Amino acid sequence: MKTTSLPPQSVLNYMMILSTAIMAAAAVSAVAFEFKVGDEMGWQLPKPNNSEFYSYWASINRFQIGDSLSFEYNNDSVVMVEKWDYYHCNSSDPILSFDNGKGVIKLDRAGAFYFISGFPDHCKNGQRLLVQVLSPPLPDLIGPSPEAYDDDAPSPSSNNAGVSVQIINLAVIFFPMAAVVGLLLL
Repeated sequence: MKTTSLPPQSVLNYMMILSTAIMAAAAVSAVAFEFKVGDEMGWQLPKPNNSEFYSYWASINRFQIGDSLSFEYNNDSVVMVEKWDYYHCNSSDPILSFDNGKGVIKLDRAGAFYFISGFPDHCKNGQRLLVQVLSPPLPDLIGPSPEAYDDDAPSPSSNNAGVSVQIINLAVIFFPMAAVVGLLLL
């Protein structure tokens, strides 16, 4: 009869940390928020002494992948453009545009999103928005080495100490289920 031994406690602790990190990453990515651009002001030409309004508004908010921007406006438009078009108030080659009073845009990637009013004079006078979407934080999948949890564990030999830990860590990152099965079979 073949017997299977249980994995050492340090491996179980390691697997628990990995599953917690994966669940935390999933929970963070599941929460999305819809921002009303400009809050109460909405999307309109800022007053002459307030041409930096939308830059300030973007700077006090934190945008993440999955969030949305809701543009609400009257007698205007929203044009999503490339970087060059943003800085030159050029709406002739839009990525996306709205002119019906409301537009919602999902922020589906990290990086910069550029929006301008379709009216060149409005854009030149401050009705433009640059939104920086943050990259999601990477969970600490590797965490402390299993040896950190077991003070009584013997020190690994110097000829393969780094290699064995690195192989296990890479397996956990790229092939979590295979790594767990492999660890259980040790």
